[in-house]
Amino acid sequence: MMATLLSVNIGMPKDVSWQGRTVHTGVWKHAVTGPRTARRLNIDGDGQGDLQGHGGEQRAVLVYQIQSYAYWQDHFGRSDFQYGQFGENFTVDGLPDDDVCIGDRYRIGEAEFEVTQPRVTCYRVGMRLGEPELPALLVSHHRPGFYLRVITEGEVEAGDAIVKTRTGPGALTVADADALLYLPGEDPDKLTRALAIPALSPGWRQSFQDMASGRTAAPRAEGWRGFRPMRVTRIVHETPSVLSVHLEAGDGSVLPVAEAGQYITLRVDGAGDPAPVRSYSLSSAPGDPAYRVSVKREELGLVSRYLHADLRPGAVLEAAAPRGDFVLSPGTEPVLLVSAGIGATPVTAMLHRLAAEHTLRPVWWIHVARTPAEHAFAHEAHTLLAALPHAHEHVFYTADTEGSPGESGGIGPAIHHGRPTLDGLAALGPPADATAYLCGPVSFMAAMRDMLTTIGLAGDHIHTELFGALAAITPGLTPRPAVAPHPPPGESGTGPLLTFARSGLSVRWSPRYRSVLDLADACDVPTRWSCRTGVCHTCVTPLLAGEVDYSPDPLEPPAGGEVLICCARPRDDVVLDL
Repeated sequence: MMATLLSVNIGMPKDVSWQGRTVHTGVWKHAVTGPRTARRLNIDGDGQGDLQGHGGEQRAVLVYQIQSYAYWQDHFGRSDFQYGQFGENFTVDGLPDDDVCIGDRYRIGEAEFEVTQPRVTCYRVGMRLGEPELPALLVSHHRPGFYLRVITEGEVEAGDAIVKTRTGPGALTVADADALLYLPGEDPDKLTRALAIPALSPGWRQSFQDMASGRTAAPRAEGWRGFRPMRVTRIVHETPSVLSVHLEAGDGSVLPVAEAGQYITLRVDGAGDPAPVRSYSLSSAPGDPAYRVSVKREELGLVSRYLHADLRPGAVLEAAAPRGDFVLSPGTEPVLLVSAGIGATPVTAMLHRLAAEHTLRPVWWIHVARTPAEHAFAHEAHTLLAALPHAHEHVFYTADTEGSPGESGGIGPAIHHGRPTLDGLAALGPPADATAYLCGPVSFMAAMRDMLTTIGLAGDHIHTELFGALAAITPGLTPRPAVAPHPPPGESGTGPLLTFARSGLSVRWSPRYRSVLDLADACDVPTRWSCRTGVCHTCVTPLLAGEVDYSPDPLEPPAGGEVLICCARPRDDVVLDL
């Protein structure tokens, strides 16, 4: 039986109120009569609100089947669906997801189309139907729908026959491609076939490439679950505003070796009630018997003020295991270690690692401080660099703008006055094939990244470490002024204590929230998400302590020590690296 185009549906983006926020979305589509021209980026009169996840040449037209309409009407017990209900541009009779393949081509009316990928899992289709779990159901029930690329522009209209003009290579159906990305039980043969299909969209190709490379990646060693007691063995004042705390296992056991650049999370009894939680980069050499964290005193910092004023050797703090992906990678290419202020902590650990290996790699150390008196680890870094055969040491003092650029007096680092500039950085001659590691204030890292890419470094060779919360991923939400994390409005909860470690906030759980993500949103904790139903894993977050339950269950569970906050609820007190 020949497939048929039942309806052409369009809709321009509009603002929709949702959970106290505003979503700019084009998911509301309506049927139109008469012909419409399918163009490279859109059907005439149609638009998308979030071009990161929808629209564009590879996702110009979304297709959904009338057979799936009937399936979901039966599933939800509803009879109110209209064409365009699932956000699709073409409602079709036929073309099931378990038959249509990536790379297939079809002629509809005057236009020709190519299948590029399944539908993106997105919370907005759940918004449209008033069924929040729908994004997960589309995947688990193997009924996602699919996107088309416009090969030949032309008019289409309801009633047009759909004629297959080419079969895609690889015989990978839309349903199989969707399951390969989102469901457990990865099939290596299907993954290989998917990567060989030229028509596969770049976004999905990258996801499958990441899956393929992840199969061979060595698993990162785990330390311990939850928090364990750590005894303070030494306290060293590096500068008037920076002190280092040396920590050993409370039971005297050997600590796991942290990777150079990782951080630990401390729970600091005595600094507040409940005990506040903060994360600090390790500045010690990997393999040292003690972990060293170095903390700058902040006048408004609850924990930093306590550590500087009240902490003494012999005190016991609780710590979660070292973690983090800002780590020194092996290789032979030059290394740039670039930091400002207390941002020197993780790159100091990296420098220790390079020195311990007696590396022959060219190492560039570029550090920015206000004054020599505020320059933490100055002697330590210089001693390590002096032992390397191909080291370049440059220090910038921003509060002292006098003096000749690059002066050193014959010993010590090259001293520069003022902040780094593009011309000044280029004059230092950092090699374009280097891998750079940046740590410091956000504005500093952004400026340094721009300068390094201008000089010639590849963007994917520049790595940054961000203190505090990660940048939010909130597709479709209209921007609003940033607000510091705070307790949720209304009556306080009485359930388990949730601690958002990066945000420095602890609040009690309340069952009025569907998930940890909903509570985090109510607290203005920066979050990352897309489907909000346990499918896409965008919201995956390190779980430092505690246990959670899921509702709904995620289609594929996260790795150990991680949690999908979009469908998680706390079983007991929980600490999240969020």
